[in-house]
Amino acid sequence: MTQQTILVVDDEPHIVELATLYLKNEGFRVVSAADGAQALAQIQTERPVLVVLDLMLPEVDGWEVCRRVRATSKLPIIMLTARSDDVDKIVGLELGADDYVTKPFNPRELVARVKAVLRRAEATSAPATGSDEVVRVGPLTVDPARREARLGDQILDLRAREFDLLLALARHQGMVLSRQQLLDLAWGFDYYGETRTVDVHVAHLRHHLGDGPVTIETVWGVGYKLVVDE
Repeated sequence: MTQQTILVVDDEPHIVELATLYLKNEGFRVVSAADGAQALAQIQTERPVLVVLDLMLPEVDGWEVCRRVRATSKLPIIMLTARSDDVDKIVGLELGADDYVTKPFNPRELVARVKAVLRRAEATSAPATGSDEVVRVGPLTVDPARREARLGDQILDLRAREFDLLLALARHQGMVLSRQQLLDLAWGFDYYGETRTVDVHVAHLRHHLGDGPVTIETVWGVGYKLVVDE
């Protein structure tokens, strides 16, 4: 069986060595890069299944690497940050990062997050079963089998996790779902991220839905619900 390749991008050698050791022990092939420019080159030549990406990099920083990758690919990205500030996390999530690990980190936790993100990526790309029912909320149609969402005649250009979140809300139309419930439904029970992740993705979905009759309402202190103005 071919080993899956993980790209670890960090300019601190001990971080790379630690991550490499634990990932290799779990059967992964690991390649590394010390700056953003090298990381972009490695992505093209090594074709990794996931990138562990430090934010603070020389030459090209992690935010820019993520932006460039997301322009052409859905390659899973776990960002590393030395800060626990929400600002870093929110900016990274808006650029399309799949998860976050704050330094200093437990290498076993990093491995667990890598496996969790890969499982979600595989589930997203797996062929859908015929039992998936199309969900309709007013002019909004969400088709799990095709992984396609339409608002009227317009196909919504959603990222994988945005689609999963919209599907969860549509399947529970009119019901208030807490952030934790939405994490469980859209990200899976093994997701290690924070509930603030939901807020970022809801903001993206609201942008896609525009000013039409289908909206995501905030129920303060509780969560969100999908409603349609008849």
